[in-house]
Amino acid sequence: MKRELKVLIGLACLFVIGLPVFAQPNSRSIETFVLDDFDSAGSQNYMYNGKQYSWDWEVGSSRFIADGYPKTGYFEGVPNSLKQLHKGEDKEFKVFGVKTAFKRKGDNWFEVYPTADGKSFEIPFVGIVSQMDFWIWGAGYNYYLEVMVRDALGTVKVLPAGSLSFHGWKNIIVNIPGWIQQSSHLRSGPENLTFVGFRIRSDAEEYVDNFVVYFDQIKYTSNSLSLIYDGYELNDVDFGDSSDSDEVSEADAK
Repeated sequence: MKRELKVLIGLACLFVIGLPVFAQPNSRSIETFVLDDFDSAGSQNYMYNGKQYSWDWEVGSSRFIADGYPKTGYFEGVPNSLKQLHKGEDKEFKVFGVKTAFKRKGDNWFEVYPTADGKSFEIPFVGIVSQMDFWIWGAGYNYYLEVMVRDALGTVKVLPAGSLSFHGWKNIIVNIPGWIQQSSHLRSGPENLTFVGFRIRSDAEEYVDNFVVYFDQIKYTSNSLSLIYDGYELNDVDFGDSSDSDEVSEADAK
């Protein structure tokens, strides 16, 4: 009888101790978000905080770019692996391509970045990002790829993504280091991590007269609920600050 009583008491204690643990909501929600599949130029319909975003892609380069370059465009194509995933779908697959030529060898580079309304646009990431994943087509040139992101402190971080000295499509995965600050307790400034763009550099001894690269399906993996908490929506309440600041500015002008 005493033994049975001890067992019952032990089970009751275990239930009481474990109840708070089992009752906690799961704050981890690992999701994959597609930034761009390049199949619908300028109409990505990317959702962030209840808003829909779309953008175009532009290319900027270092000063020794040859006349008439860089050239860009959307072309029919898709990596074979992605083609198998969409087997049977009746759709036109496209990729984004860039062609460059420089006047001389050296530290030449160009950047591929999103734009909106004629200005550069940084794409906001949802949650805490663990890695980026994209497909890139290499032409066998000794060029180097970098990924640029802006942290929650407003600083651009450049992440190495490897060499492009391969032929054809390759899936590139870039891990986002834990030391990059992706959130801030401050109510002003950047809310979280943003995607700035890609940078491609030529090796100082590599030929630079005819380089081509293509991009397809940029996506990322994120803990999407990591920054969401009970009452999160109150962050966006309007206290009338904007109208007050406008009145102050007008008064100062007088």
